[in-house]
Amino acid sequence: MTTARTSTRFLYVARHAEASPDETELTERGRRQATLLGEHLRGTPLAAVHHGPLPRAAQTARLVHDQLAQDIPLQVAQEAGDYVPYVPSRKELPADSADRFLGFLEQFPEDERSRGPELADAALARFTGAAPGDEPRHELVVTHAFLAAWFVRDALDAPAWRWLGLNHANAALTVVRYTPGRPAALLVVNDMGHLPAELRWTGFPPELRV
Repeated sequence: MTTARTSTRFLYVARHAEASPDETELTERGRRQATLLGEHLRGTPLAAVHHGPLPRAAQTARLVHDQLAQDIPLQVAQEAGDYVPYVPSRKELPADSADRFLGFLEQFPEDERSRGPELADAALARFTGAAPGDEPRHELVVTHAFLAAWFVRDALDAPAWRWLGLNHANAALTVVRYTPGRPAALLVVNDMGHLPAELRWTGFPPELRV
């Protein structure tokens, strides 16, 4: 029996850039964030740029893509959308934070909470793990804060509820390496080094900023 060959996958995960209050478009600051993210990734041998279907993710991905080689595929992915990836039960959560987390999740519509786990599983199946073939594969996913947190939680093999409390700023970059035969490795998390000081930390809880 022949075993299919696999290689290292590098997954680049970016939260969308800053959006307008109604989330229909990026702000001027958001457009600058996205362009600078694209410039930062210009030398990366990306095989594809994937993005969620909502305008703020799609517009961010297009501005990033404008800074890259134009033969790189730009692809919409339903799995990269904005949804709740997992809703824990009270008994899964630490007693001192259960009320806060459950109250936070209750603000989201039931259909978003119920369809989220299936999409989250599909995102892991599509974007994580070793890549098929003999060559390393580099892919960018432009998504939303919840899925970025879900990728980080998965890379750490943390409990399913632990995506809660993991925050990502607008246009921040996280990189995960998946090497055959090894655990996933977080190389970069919430990196904003490509952004000037005035464009950092947008979309991040003010009390957690440094």
